[in-house]
Amino acid sequence: MGAPLASWPWDNLGTYKYLLCGPLLAKAVGARAWEIASPDHWCFLLLLLFALRAATYHLWGVFTNMLFLNRRRVIVRDGVDFEQIDKEWHWDNFLVLQLWLAAMALYAFPSLRHLPLWDARGLAVALLLHVAATEPLFYLLHRALHRGQLFSDYHSLHHSSKILQPYTAGFATLLEILAISGLMAVPVAAACAAGLGSACLVFGYTLAFDFVRAMGCCNVEVFPGWLFQAVPAARYLIATPTYHTIHHTGKDSNFCLFMPLFDLLGGTLNDKSWELHKKNSAGSDEIPGFVFLVHLVDVMASMHSNVTSRSHASLPHRATPVTVLLCPIASVFMLGMWAWSKTFVAYFYRLRGKLFQTWVVPRHGFQYFLPFAKDGINKQIEMAILRADKMGVKVLSLAALNKNEALNGGGTLFVTKHPGLRVRLVHGNTLTAAVILREIPEGTAEVFLTGATSKLGRAIALYLCRKRVRVMMLTGSEERFKKIQQEAPPEAQQYLVRVTKYQSAQQCRTWIAGKWLSPREQLWAPAGTHFHQFVVPPVLRFRRDCTYGKLAAMRLPDDVQGLGVCEYTLGRGVVHACHAGGVVHFLEGYEGHEVGAIDVDRIDVVWEAALRHGLRPA
Repeated sequence: MGAPLASWPWDNLGTYKYLLCGPLLAKAVGARAWEIASPDHWCFLLLLLFALRAATYHLWGVFTNMLFLNRRRVIVRDGVDFEQIDKEWHWDNFLVLQLWLAAMALYAFPSLRHLPLWDARGLAVALLLHVAATEPLFYLLHRALHRGQLFSDYHSLHHSSKILQPYTAGFATLLEILAISGLMAVPVAAACAAGLGSACLVFGYTLAFDFVRAMGCCNVEVFPGWLFQAVPAARYLIATPTYHTIHHTGKDSNFCLFMPLFDLLGGTLNDKSWELHKKNSAGSDEIPGFVFLVHLVDVMASMHSNVTSRSHASLPHRATPVTVLLCPIASVFMLGMWAWSKTFVAYFYRLRGKLFQTWVVPRHGFQYFLPFAKDGINKQIEMAILRADKMGVKVLSLAALNKNEALNGGGTLFVTKHPGLRVRLVHGNTLTAAVILREIPEGTAEVFLTGATSKLGRAIALYLCRKRVRVMMLTGSEERFKKIQQEAPPEAQQYLVRVTKYQSAQQCRTWIAGKWLSPREQLWAPAGTHFHQFVVPPVLRFRRDCTYGKLAAMRLPDDVQGLGVCEYTLGRGVVHACHAGGVVHFLEGYEGHEVGAIDVDRIDVVWEAALRHGLRPA
């Protein structure tokens, strides 16, 4: 057994812990507590405060992950990985606890249910007691929690998070939260006891407390450097995110709640606090070695982002009731991005000491098929490539429709237009082809291939025919088929067969989908067929008597650091093969671009290089 009050009593409930709020919610609904005249109006106010507090931490979390806005002022420049996200998953335990503590106080003291709306005197009393009681008592408590057994039993959990996030503020043991709850209640309770309490005081003090606490853990310096130069005394009145980060880094200084004055008085103020604050507020940009340039798949998938919700983004994308309800709002953002946005940084990770970033072209999948949008999309991609080139990025890999043949010739357009590019442009399709080919079982004699004349389709067909595998290539263009067939060795050309209808594959149990298959088209496949695919979005799993492969993907090496986002529908640590292909290009130090047609002779070479660098089949 662990130390007393070190764990939460509802740990085993998981997300069902929110049912603990059910009695209050039921009482509020049953009594129509949202009506001011209701005698149970206090239930509604408690639940409203609970929601506003959760929103405060979440909005700070959103701000923290807006790398396109604040990456220059990030304090600790490492990503939050899946381990920390899972560890802090139930960061809001303290909100549930404090909701019930507040409800118990209202039951114990009925007069608190009828507080006036506003009393300025109560605010003055609360501020005085915050400075005179809450701040010094928290300072003493915090120092005590850093000693011996108290630290290991009750406070080390909070310090186990590597990167500070707003959610880290609530990640603590039950005893620590009970103590903080008591200190937090002192100013408001005293004002109410003096008959000076008000609803505005309860809401205002609580939300201000949460706001400053979440800000202190946000890992982004929000205070400008000139502020403490212009008003030197201000540095002792408010703890900056840098100030609190120093505490988590060294654990032997900067113990205060919000006011460094008490560290000054206690002799625990770190001498480097203001110097580091000035440096972080000035900001600096770290140059990535590799960039993966993606686009938004659809409106639903656009919400699969660590900006929207880091918890949701840490799991493979899927539609949920919440994302369905938020679709109208996401649609408005889509129109706004279409009109005003430009390519932005979404997330990053580190590998072998190098920075790898994912940038997003603010366009959704359907927009790539609008004739009038083609030039605008290419302009966005071109600007991103030129920006990466100017920054000194080594490799930029194009994802999905950003390398569409009809759009820009698989990136050839940009290489031709800008022959002096230093950044190496990569489509990653060589490794994508290798992954798909490795999924086809040994001994397969025949395959049916759609999207057969695309870059990937061509490479797969040419590779398989060399292995004496009969490839039925679905294409309406005799000319494009003949051109591909002539690229094959003379003795292998007979294995490439042009077909024009899905009916031709009624006896073939290995389908490779390079073009989206409708349920009706899938019906032509015989029972037991396995659908391999390299099409986005993935083929709908319509046939119960068939099996479906996932999109071509590879697992990143085990030494990847700071990765906390799942790439679309893929699992944790798994990336699309074109992403992995760009990583291999970077790690191998290949010279030149990889655009246009796939060099079939390099498929095995790139596959072996990927394995050598620790990438593995997903």
